[in-house]
Amino acid sequence: MTLLTVERIKLFSTRSPWWCMILATVLTVGFTSLIAATTSSNDVADLTPDVTQFGYNFGLVVMMVMATLAVTTEYRFGTIRSTFLAVPTRTPALVAKLVVVATLAAVVGELTGVGSWGIARLIQPDAPLGLNTAQEYRGVFGVGLVYLLAAVFAMAIGLIVRQSAGAIVIELIYVLLVENLLPVIPRVGDHIQHWLPFIASNNFVVAGAPRHTDGPPVIDDMPLGPWGSLLYFAAVCFGLFLIGTILARRRDA
Repeated sequence: MTLLTVERIKLFSTRSPWWCMILATVLTVGFTSLIAATTSSNDVADLTPDVTQFGYNFGLVVMMVMATLAVTTEYRFGTIRSTFLAVPTRTPALVAKLVVVATLAAVVGELTGVGSWGIARLIQPDAPLGLNTAQEYRGVFGVGLVYLLAAVFAMAIGLIVRQSAGAIVIELIYVLLVENLLPVIPRVGDHIQHWLPFIASNNFVVAGAPRHTDGPPVIDDMPLGPWGSLLYFAAVCFGLFLIGTILARRRDA
């Protein structure tokens, strides 16, 4: 509990987590508000729970940046040395940081997911925004799980790279470009894309959603179901964190 308290104090003693939380919420909920407000009465039937989560990736990227900075900022200013002197085995300190950062990301994810759906219901009360299927519940309430695991992924990259700019650039290029551009590779691109971690996390949110909605993209023929995709995403994220922890224990701080 002491390590968790220390990591919580360290995290919230800087401004970046507060700005990231605000920005993630404003971007995601604000984008949904804009969609709902500009939906005409003729198109209100197309405003489904899936559509309200169209912008969840905006907040996801912001919280990944926050998780990365939680690690790399300590390396930049040398405060990680004091942490490792206090906890010579290093692993408990890194796990405590992971718990604090990932929990915060999960809370923000739930706020953005439920908030986006709720604001759409307020703006368009006649829209079919009731939660009636397992996919609709996953799409709204499952966003927090995706944010949590994405924070683990981002912390792992931060531990491996140990430099803020480098780690953030790697994450942004991978999440926003690499995973989406792989299908252009002839023959094998689509098959490889199905096993990429953030494609799998998106499948957890959208699997079973109708293809005609304007929500997050639905990719056909995924090899795993929604919960299998989430477990696969979790395995990749925690596997990378394990690698990052091993490197952190072997390198000089």
